[in-house]
Amino acid sequence: MANQIPEEVIEEVRKANDIVDVIGEFVQLKKQGRNYFGLCPFHGEKSPSFSVTQEKQIFHCFGCGKGGNVVTFVMEMENYSFFEAMKFLADRSGIGLPEANTDHQSPASKENQNVLAAYEWLTKLYHHLIRYTKDGKEGYQYLKDRGLNDEVIDEFQLGFAPNSKDFTAEFLKKKGFHQALLVKAGLLSLQNDNSVTDRFRGRVIFPIRNHIGKTIAFGGRSITGLEPKYLNSAESELFQKGKLLFNFDLAKRHIRKENEVVLFEGYMDVISAYQVGIKNVIATMGTSLTEMQAKLLKRYVDTVIICYDGDRAGLDATYKAANILQNAGCNVKVANLQDNLDPDSYIKAYGGEAFKNEIIKLSDTYMSFYMRYVKKDYNLSLEADRLNYIDVILKELASVESSIEREFYLKEIEKEYNVSLESLSEELRVLREKQGSLRDSTPKNSNTNRAIPKRKNKQLLPAYQNAERKLLSYMLQDSLITEKVQEELGAGFNIDAHKIIATYLFAFYEEGKDPDVSLFLEKLNDEELKQLVSEIAMLPTMEEISDKEINDYVRIIQSYSNVYGRIKSLKEEQRLAEQQNNPIKAAQILVQIIEIQKQLKRSN
Repeated sequence: MANQIPEEVIEEVRKANDIVDVIGEFVQLKKQGRNYFGLCPFHGEKSPSFSVTQEKQIFHCFGCGKGGNVVTFVMEMENYSFFEAMKFLADRSGIGLPEANTDHQSPASKENQNVLAAYEWLTKLYHHLIRYTKDGKEGYQYLKDRGLNDEVIDEFQLGFAPNSKDFTAEFLKKKGFHQALLVKAGLLSLQNDNSVTDRFRGRVIFPIRNHIGKTIAFGGRSITGLEPKYLNSAESELFQKGKLLFNFDLAKRHIRKENEVVLFEGYMDVISAYQVGIKNVIATMGTSLTEMQAKLLKRYVDTVIICYDGDRAGLDATYKAANILQNAGCNVKVANLQDNLDPDSYIKAYGGEAFKNEIIKLSDTYMSFYMRYVKKDYNLSLEADRLNYIDVILKELASVESSIEREFYLKEIEKEYNVSLESLSEELRVLREKQGSLRDSTPKNSNTNRAIPKRKNKQLLPAYQNAERKLLSYMLQDSLITEKVQEELGAGFNIDAHKIIATYLFAFYEEGKDPDVSLFLEKLNDEELKQLVSEIAMLPTMEEISDKEINDYVRIIQSYSNVYGRIKSLKEEQRLAEQQNNPIKAAQILVQIIEIQKQLKRSN
């Protein structure tokens, strides 16, 4: 696919998209030394082993081994073809790709692109109707009655689908879309008589966008008495509500800026908060928070503030979501909405400043919320209930890692229920001992717990392999070192993959290219080879290396090669001796082989 886009265009697109900026849109990166680290988006982990180097414009995960450049990352992350990844990056940086290449997509990709195009047309149509036509007046008035202004209606592209059976079907037919595709995508509903109707007719439309801002589904709110009151697009390859979060595309940069995110239950909560200037806000899709959504949040941010409705159902949902988020490694806080209000209602009643300062900023810790949540199940005027309540709280408190935090809540219990701190501490010690967590450790959710990740322990490599990897890492950075190695060693590496990388590097520099790991990766077609190159490129190197050190690496490699060649030759002699029925000679040769192998092992 790469050869169907001019090389100079590939290079222009790659250089216009800094790898730290692009990956930073998917992963929360923190600078440690010269590199950036975060949680790998390709496998589950709680300690960051995913490294990005701005200098070399590559990434590598020391956990799962994936690595590459900015194009590779987008291909892996979005399951894109090379061309689709290039188009994504070109669009992102305002670079046009040659029109002749736009048809290089798989049938599935073409179908998805058609669905996206249909959603884009309908988003614009429904928004135009609600803002500028009589057909949308009813929907516009509903949004105004909900307190939304024109600016936020425009920013979220809210719309209205007329209560007409075939309005949408006819519109999309004129745009050249096939009816079967629209039914499959859930935009149209197939009736028993094989006719089709607009799935969202008579509803206010909330476009649901993916993380790069493309509309992939609609949420519809009935205002004409149709049931159900709320309706989402059917799930599809593009839209899986357990993996998405409403408004994530707009909220991402605000989440990074604030270093926390506010999680709501509904679209209107998000839009109301956004309208009053609280923009690090997202919502689930009308369902309970999923593990997938929690892991997505953890990649971007440490602290999640749950702000669900203040009624009993909202509290139960908060408790479930908090546990899922904590299991994903998030630091959880809980906003305390009283009087059975939801966030949207609170903002309307008291205003945005009050919501920000009195609800969001004064959010409880998870432990404070838990104590409040559990309390509703006990009659604390009864002694037995008080004791049971304290026992439940102590069991939860036993899992808290911070000794300071544990002591704080023990004092709260002591003060409120007149139980001595000594007896509470002793009971807590026994509980922690049972849990196997008597020894304090660093708080799991502490923002300071961000040491540079260490590579997972692997078997120590022999000296010659280390020498080959080090030499290749310097060759990736310096064409003169590569030229020296080519003269003295050629492709005489012992590991086959290293031979191939060296051969590609010789050709790369002979084309007049400057050292550029990211560009070099584009020349490789084998994915395993790309991952190996990204791993080698991440090896720590000195800024300057002497000829003597390079010669030492070459000597170690050649020495092993010579010894390995000698062993191979002796094994052939041994085989011939056995064929000639000369067991004494064969045994003597075997002794020589064993002795050489011992010497080789000692040298490593």
